[in-house]
Amino acid sequence: MVTIAISSQKGGVGKTTVAINLAHAFGRNGSRTVLVDADPQGSVGLSLTRQSRLLKGFYDYIDDAEVKIEELLVPTRMQTLSLIPAGQASDYDLNGTPSSGVTSRLRSLHGELADSGIDICIIDTAAGLFGATADVLSMVDAVLVPQQAEPLGIRSVPKMLEALTRMRIANPRLVILGVVLTMMQDLLPESRDAGKALRAIMPPEMVMNTVVPRGDLFVKASARGLPAGVMDGGDDVLALFDRLRIEIERRLGFI
Repeated sequence: MVTIAISSQKGGVGKTTVAINLAHAFGRNGSRTVLVDADPQGSVGLSLTRQSRLLKGFYDYIDDAEVKIEELLVPTRMQTLSLIPAGQASDYDLNGTPSSGVTSRLRSLHGELADSGIDICIIDTAAGLFGATADVLSMVDAVLVPQQAEPLGIRSVPKMLEALTRMRIANPRLVILGVVLTMMQDLLPESRDAGKALRAIMPPEMVMNTVVPRGDLFVKASARGLPAGVMDGGDDVLALFDRLRIEIERRLGFI
């Protein structure tokens, strides 16, 4: 099993949109995929499962050694894609203070998912590189960084990647897949310029070729609890996230 964290330094950059649609792309390609919501806001669960706040999830598993993976997995309409919601609030997710044995529980989570036959585990994390997100990054195989194509956000990306590089001390196997530009508005010069600026200041291999546009379809899909690609007119979104999936597979040495 390969674990991929979707992380960003700040919220509102399309992180959950990327996580949902990328997980759908892996599942659609035949990989047994689980999407874990490790964001206390529960954005993934609220997008895909309206009753997610009532379900046990990631934080319940961290807090209670008696909770098992099979209690958490929520099936979706696609047989190869399942969801683990964020679950109930706890001191760990509210305060960013690890509970006793959190590292052990994260390893158990990884082991149980792998043993159940999962191929790809995608984890949507809270914004920032502290608390639960830092703990997740200490055990995943790779991290993808969504970044909104706006001038102010672009300037913070190098520091974000520097911080991720430092995290490789705790997790030497961590692969930094790079930055994926999101909410690109091709008709807006400032948005295009932000994308060009990012590519100018970053090594080419640290910026994904695939760019996620801003579009009404993503908002409509979230309102209906669906990946954007399965909506009417979603063929372009399916193709886009397939391209992103293939880029990731290449960077991980799958193909």
